[in-house]
Amino acid sequence: MDNTETFDPGLIVMFGSGEAAPSSHRVYDWLLKRIPKPVKVAILETPAGFQLNSAIVAEKIGEFLTYHLQNYRPKISVIPARKRNTPFSPDNEEIVGPILRSNVILMGPGSPTYAYRNLKDTLAWNTMLAKHRQGAALVMASAAVIAAGKYLLPIYEIYKAGEDLHWREGLDLFKPYGLSLVFISHLNNREGGDEFDTRYCYMGQERFDKLYAILPSEVNVAGIDEHTALIIDLTNEHCTVMGNGTVTFIRQGQETRYKDGETFDIVELGPYKKIEPWIGIPPDVWKRVSTAREEEREAASEPPPDEVLALMQDRERARTAGNWDSADLLRQQIQETGWKVSDTKDGPELVRLDR
Repeated sequence: MDNTETFDPGLIVMFGSGEAAPSSHRVYDWLLKRIPKPVKVAILETPAGFQLNSAIVAEKIGEFLTYHLQNYRPKISVIPARKRNTPFSPDNEEIVGPILRSNVILMGPGSPTYAYRNLKDTLAWNTMLAKHRQGAALVMASAAVIAAGKYLLPIYEIYKAGEDLHWREGLDLFKPYGLSLVFISHLNNREGGDEFDTRYCYMGQERFDKLYAILPSEVNVAGIDEHTALIIDLTNEHCTVMGNGTVTFIRQGQETRYKDGETFDIVELGPYKKIEPWIGIPPDVWKRVSTAREEEREAASEPPPDEVLALMQDRERARTAGNWDSADLLRQQIQETGWKVSDTKDGPELVRLDR
């Protein structure tokens, strides 16, 4: 392993819901301000991979980001890693490839149990972990949030299919950091109205109390209200709540709530410890991610070729003369060389299209 370079893990944003709702704009804006440019977002279809419209679910999130955060000009890649042992497998290197070039990785709604079955120990999941350990932000919402815990709540199996109350093994995202956490999204759901209790992600208070009673005592619960985000900063060792509702922590049966704008130490989640970034990552995956990182750096340091600079100068002269048709044609010629010209307040800027 490369122990000559230090890495800081990226931010983790966990939405109780509303990852593509107006309420999330403030959260994304806060996050993307802290992401190196250009912003490259990989959106995984996996949690909803069993649905025929899983691509549409992911694309809608991408469209939201593209439209509402256009000042960051995010480059969106949808990752159709839908199901193991299929052409759209999370172990398919070609499908997983765009994750290597991303600095924000997002997963949203679907089924927690399906997400677990089709991500655990896969190339996609291990690549996500390695990217996060090297600084990429993880954004999770709804089902993905639940799947990330030490144990996951099988929502559909209990709420829809009538299975007995139980927990299942989760992806255990925070295990390497010494944290035993269970996450509940949609904590304050009110779809049941006054007729029946759908809080605690459709379980209701009575069923959730029974579920909590069968959790191991060392496990802490983080419940996230709808249209609310829990932001976990592993590097600076603190957490922040942002959104319309609150985040509720349950430790040893005692509840603590944090509202919008409140920040607290990460030890509130449990006995946090820092780790070597490659711990638990398959060596071949770590090497692949590290190689991609180095290639990105080298590409970023390469200046545009003289022919592209000449085209940009010609375009500037055309714009100054008000010859907009020529300027548009020159923009297209620049794009055909693999570069994109963007007009900023400081003048034209060239960006490689394949990065």
